[in-house]
Amino acid sequence: MIVSFDAELWIWDARRTETWVFVNLPAEVAEDIRDLDSGPRRGFGSVRVRVTIGGSTWRTSIFPSSADNTYVLPVKRAVRDKEGLDVGDTAAVTLELVDF
Repeated sequence: MIVSFDAELWIWDARRTETWVFVNLPAEVAEDIRDLDSGPRRGFGSVRVRVTIGGSTWRTSIFPSSADNTYVLPVKRAVRDKEGLDVGDTAAVTLELVDF
């Protein structure tokens, strides 16, 4: 499964010593992933993915967010710096599920 979408970067400030930046997956994409994900759950319910934003491609995991009923995708600082993105910006994301 490969999907493309635009999403706004937001900061998770639950930890005061670290800065984590995420995007939310669209609700319909999250629903499709939940429908596909019938196997054993990984740590924190994560799903492995390959992500492309601009010229940057990397492997990571998405994590379920019960507060938003979706999955969240962490966007590392190196990618944000390379692509000139900051919190509040909108990123064009291509996401591919791996291990399905």
